[in-house]
Amino acid sequence: MFRDLGKKKLVLGLVHLVPLPGTPLYEEGNFEIALDKAIKNSTALFRGGADGCLVQTTERIYPSGDDTDYARLASMAVITHEVRRATSQDFKIGVQMMWNCITPSLAVAKATKADFVRCVALFGTSTSPYGIINADPYKVQLYRRIIGAQKITMISEIEGFHYHWLGDDIPIEEKAQMAMKVNADAVEVVHYDEEINNKLVHDIKVYDPTLPVVVGGRTNAENAPSRLKEADAVFVGNYFEDEAGLINEQRVQEYMGVIRSMEK
Repeated sequence: MFRDLGKKKLVLGLVHLVPLPGTPLYEEGNFEIALDKAIKNSTALFRGGADGCLVQTTERIYPSGDDTDYARLASMAVITHEVRRATSQDFKIGVQMMWNCITPSLAVAKATKADFVRCVALFGTSTSPYGIINADPYKVQLYRRIIGAQKITMISEIEGFHYHWLGDDIPIEEKAQMAMKVNADAVEVVHYDEEINNKLVHDIKVYDPTLPVVVGGRTNAENAPSRLKEADAVFVGNYFEDEAGLINEQRVQEYMGVIRSMEK
């Protein structure tokens, strides 16, 4: 997924769903709402020129472990499959079943021919509003091999919205190294402070220039040239959405115009 990018930067929009079957806040009819919203938003991203999307559960209350409900997984697979049908084979599609359901996300990605999964805690231990998140990289990588999902890119958060390292503070390069040791294909960082955000990316690139770095958010058409100067990819969520949570195709086009001008 990140091979031979050159100066190209991947822009991956977030497709936020609503509570799915098998979750505490699910309501009758939510699956149909989620499916319709996912198709509309992924199509807007595709037509707006984005490189791909991340289909992400947004259920407000999440399990702290790696497993999930069967109905939730089945719903996610159907939605991801339809997102692929609504876009194209070249459009990069990712799966993230929150908070840290990595093996279920891999299963959905494998079944639907998606391109990547986003992992909250692929290594170490993280705090979260839903309890302590303990990574289990052995289980994840064994399952990845069992289902033949080695070609599915794994993006590991190492400093972001969801991953909050529990332990003594260590340099970002050490976290990147840990992620690589457990077979991550790329790492993700983000910080509200732009200067700190850019230093995180820079320090990782100094440590290993070949390691793809994804900025996890906080960009817009104005600050993207700064925040993404050394990064390889970016997740864009709320900036693309209107008040109803639908992605504005024109805003995607404007953002992509800024990104493509950076690549010249």
